[in-house]
Amino acid sequence: MTPIGTSNGRGGPQEIPRPDGWCLGELPPWASVADRSLTLDHLVSVFDGREPDGIRGRPRGDERLAGVLVALYDDPIGGQPHVLLTRRSPQLDSHTHEVSFPGGRQDPTDPDLWATALREATEEVALDPVDVRLLGRLDPLVTVGSRSLIHPYVAVLDGPLNLVPNPDEVEAILHVPLSELLLDEVYREEEWSRYGEPWIITFFELVGDTVWGATAAMLRQLLAVALGVDDHRNYRADS
Repeated sequence: MTPIGTSNGRGGPQEIPRPDGWCLGELPPWASVADRSLTLDHLVSVFDGREPDGIRGRPRGDERLAGVLVALYDDPIGGQPHVLLTRRSPQLDSHTHEVSFPGGRQDPTDPDLWATALREATEEVALDPVDVRLLGRLDPLVTVGSRSLIHPYVAVLDGPLNLVPNPDEVEAILHVPLSELLLDEVYREEEWSRYGEPWIITFFELVGDTVWGATAAMLRQLLAVALGVDDHRNYRADS
């Protein structure tokens, strides 16, 4: 287990289970995009009604279904679009300190996975569903370690945020500007070999946190779709 960190203060306490023989990957899909500025209005227009292109990864059919909320909103001071992330509580049984979207596995009482994402966001950060407007969906993603099929729902938050972390599940709430995620020094790819195949693992190095695995893969697609660039490389989510 190898901790991730960078010399410029970016990176956090998350432990990365790198296999032997890993190497650095390519530049981000948006490397050639000079103007990476995004507005919330643009994001709404891009994701409104978006349907998945397919499933990312190779499902076996025994994955447990999960729904996560990719919540976008404007910072009330600077006016920049942000995305809501959480750092998982150290009290949890697995993936402690890892950064993720609000969400989780579907309960039998959830009518659908959108309801799952909303319920989990309410439980984790006290997000009022009244303030959430569904736009569209990213591609469902198969995780390897937890054998989940994650359905990401892109939504916009209306009104000011008044969120409170549930300490049983969430160590901290992260309000992350999309402009920060698009900085060259924040993004990194690594190529791992698992089961004899090359895998591209995505990382975003924030100040105090490393976002990787399934969450980073979904963030990567979110940003690529927003900027209109291709994101169909051979990568998987390892989480």
